Parts: sequence; structure tokens; C-alpha cells
Amino acid sequence: MKIRKWLDMLLSILTVVSFAGVITVVTIQIMSRYLPYNAIWTEELTRYLFIYAICFGAPLALIRGEYINVDMLISRMSHNFRRIYEIVIYVVLIVLFGVMIKTGYDFTLVGTQTSATMPFKMSVIHAAILIMSVLLAFYSIVKIVKLIRNEEDFKSDIDGGEL
Repeated sequence: MKIRKWLDMLLSILTVVSFAGVITVVTIQIMSRYLPYNAIWTEELTRYLFIYAICFGAPLALIRGEYINVDMLISRMSHNFRRIYEIVIYVVLIVLFGVMIKTGYDFTLVGTQTSATMPFKMSVIHAAILIMSVLLAFYSIVKIVKLIRNEEDFKSDIDGGEL
């Protein structure tokens, strides 16, 4: 599991760096309105940094169980039934992510044009879908393994959960 902890840390750092980049670029964009310097590239770069922040943050949200859910019924399920239910959900997600991997790969290959204001090909931006899909599929598999080994604790969802 050292690889997963390393990957978790890397994704956390990349998410923070992406969001910090968004804040920095938006600050430059605001300042350029009042200075003689015209930064036309800021709007596009902000969008790309936000896409990559989601690309790196979504897998972390999946593995930590931080996606929004309505747990009115789920919290009333028995532990074993909930484990089976969660496994089925993650298997369905893996199928979805498999489709997204194929589509993301095809979409990345199509990005041969150059960005409007940035000096790189759009395939760099399109690759975010592929990267995110691969990471989400990986973390879904990790969740299934944890559920099969009965390492997932649902008690915190019931006792200390948020409304």
C-alpha cells in the first residue's frame, strides 16, 4: 500500500498546486485590469487549471468517501448488506470509468490543435479526462478490495455523519 499512499500524497499536492494556480492566475487577471499589462491568457489558463484540479481531486474524494450522498436508507442497512451494495456500486462505476477511459483516450488523440492563447496542444488538456478516469477506476478497485476484506468502517457514517 506504499504506492497508494504515495499516489494519495501526489494527488493531494497536485490538487493544491492546481487550485493555488487558479487563485494566482485570477489575481493576475484582476490586477491586469488596472495595470497597463494585458493578460489575455489568464481566462484560458484558469479554466485548464480548474479542470486539472478536478482531475486530481475527484479520485481522492472517491477513496475518502467524500462524494455527496443521501444516506437515509444506506445508514439503516446491515453491515454485510451495505458491503455488498457498495461493491455492486463500485463495479458499476468501474464499467463507467472503462467507457470514460476509452472515450478519454480517443478525445486526447483528437486534440492536435494548439491552444488559443497558450503554447501547447489541446491534447494536454483533453488528457485530463483520461487521467481522471484511470485514477477513478484504480481507486474504485481499491475500494472493492477494502470492502471484500471487510476493512471499510461504516459506523462513522451513522454515528458522526452530517445531515
